[in-house]
Amino acid sequence: MNMLDRAADFIWRNARLIERALFSCQFLGGPSEHVRAVIVSCRNADGGFGHALEADIRAPDSQPLHVEVALRALHQAGVRDSGLAEGACAFLASVAREDGAVPIALPTMLEYPRAAHWARLDPDDDPINPTAALVGLLRWQGAEHPWLERADAWCRRRLERSIDEAHAIRAALTFLQLSPDRPRAEALAAQVAGQALGARYFKTAPGPGPYGLTPLQLTPSPDAAGRSAFPDSLIAAHLDDLGASQQKDGGWQIAWEPPGPGAAMEWRGTMTLEALTILRAYGRI
Repeated sequence: MNMLDRAADFIWRNARLIERALFSCQFLGGPSEHVRAVIVSCRNADGGFGHALEADIRAPDSQPLHVEVALRALHQAGVRDSGLAEGACAFLASVAREDGAVPIALPTMLEYPRAAHWARLDPDDDPINPTAALVGLLRWQGAEHPWLERADAWCRRRLERSIDEAHAIRAALTFLQLSPDRPRAEALAAQVAGQALGARYFKTAPGPGPYGLTPLQLTPSPDAAGRSAFPDSLIAAHLDDLGASQQKDGGWQIAWEPPGPGAAMEWRGTMTLEALTILRAYGRI
């Protein structure tokens, strides 16, 4: 079997329902409504999303990070739903700071199993992750909410300062990718992406090594915001490595310890779908 067929076999055998629905939608022309249905099943009464949508936090209650995962899935499937978006805004407004910034997770997540790197909440975390990604994805949804206006303004101010962590850079690039203010977004994107080269948790060199986000995860397609910040040779080297990293079972591995064997397989399904999406976007499959 070729790379795509082997990965498809892995996804059908092992991945979560959300990754199976997204794979069907993105690669097989399946219905986007199936993606929406899975996301709705993870929605809580407060308008937020939970139920381990981010597989390292097993909390069933709403968490900002779970909301981001839900909104990303809807975006990937091309699903706009005003009711889901407005409910997410209401939840995020209820946990946001006065200036609109949102924490990545709430203290309630500590009551449930979680990966070791979620052993505590770090008060020094930069709330641009996940605030910027949430704002961008909700703007794409067409959402309108007073909290969203405050959060949008906060993100714009925050982008005037440097960012020194790769996940925060990815959140900022999501904001810029989906911003309706294209001239400003394009001008900022290369500058923001360029900061990755000295950022924490950024993996410059391809191949085995400590956990980190790669240039491909920050710019997952040739037309992604900030793509020009990375040399073509670096992108090509990471594409070579990503393609060569497919395992014998058809899936891709992860570089951290999830909270349990089930979560590990869930993450492998997530990373396998991400690998396929990137490789197809860059013309490798």
